[in-house]
Amino acid sequence: MPIIETKNLTYTYPIGTKPAFEDVTIEIDKGEFVVLTGPSGCGKTTLCRCFNGLIPHFYSGKLDGEIYVSNLKVVEHPIHELARHVGMVFQNPENQLFALSVEKDVAFGLENLGISREEMRERVDWALKMTGIYELKDRAPYELSGGQQQRVAIASVLAMQPEIIVLDEPTSFLDPVGAQNIFEVINRLNKDLGITIILVEHRLDLTSKYASRVIIMDRGKIVLDGPPKEILNSEEAKLIGVGIPKVTRLYQVLKNKGVVLNCIPLSAEEATKDLLEVLRF
Repeated sequence: MPIIETKNLTYTYPIGTKPAFEDVTIEIDKGEFVVLTGPSGCGKTTLCRCFNGLIPHFYSGKLDGEIYVSNLKVVEHPIHELARHVGMVFQNPENQLFALSVEKDVAFGLENLGISREEMRERVDWALKMTGIYELKDRAPYELSGGQQQRVAIASVLAMQPEIIVLDEPTSFLDPVGAQNIFEVINRLNKDLGITIILVEHRLDLTSKYASRVIIMDRGKIVLDGPPKEILNSEEAKLIGVGIPKVTRLYQVLKNKGVVLNCIPLSAEEATKDLLEVLRF
């Protein structure tokens, strides 16, 4: 059974004159790492708000179709129940951090779930270590850098041990090095813990190598869905205007000039390895 399933899902905001997205039918399996991308305003964030029940339980409006998360029909289960299965990391970590110490911020969700003190301590320490910020546990969040704050936000979600983590452009305020560090953390959660990852992101140069699947939205519809190398090498993706990785564009240029690599690269490391093998001959 898919861990997330939508059938002809359509949503319109209360003041909207047309749907934010429409007729979205997808299945996401447990353990997948999905990158959701597309032009600004195409409905990515709004769709993600359905995964944890913010739509329809917090945001009003009109929701048609069906959506199931962890075998729960979203419209029939409140946000606090869905929060046990889905964690959401927002674009700006400051929107999620409010306590006077990192440790207290990470523990907040567990307190609301009524977790025992002993188990809470174990989960908080584990989440801090998994995200590489254990030594910051006594620091105030407002004293931290943007990358450190984003790790705290991820740890806060991770401590609740959800099956799914949805991240809405979590590195938009970070430089490439800080963004790369965050993506490494997310990848480790997926590979080591089997957590299903849904990452809304434009930086495909940095993220596509981690993904098992890329979904591209445009004008409220899903227009492309499949393996990263197939999707990002397609003419349709280029026409939509998503940020095709530079090494993938290089592959296309070389192919047009008669230089064919062994595979479609998604990272500089992959492209370099293939180029070296080709140049040997």
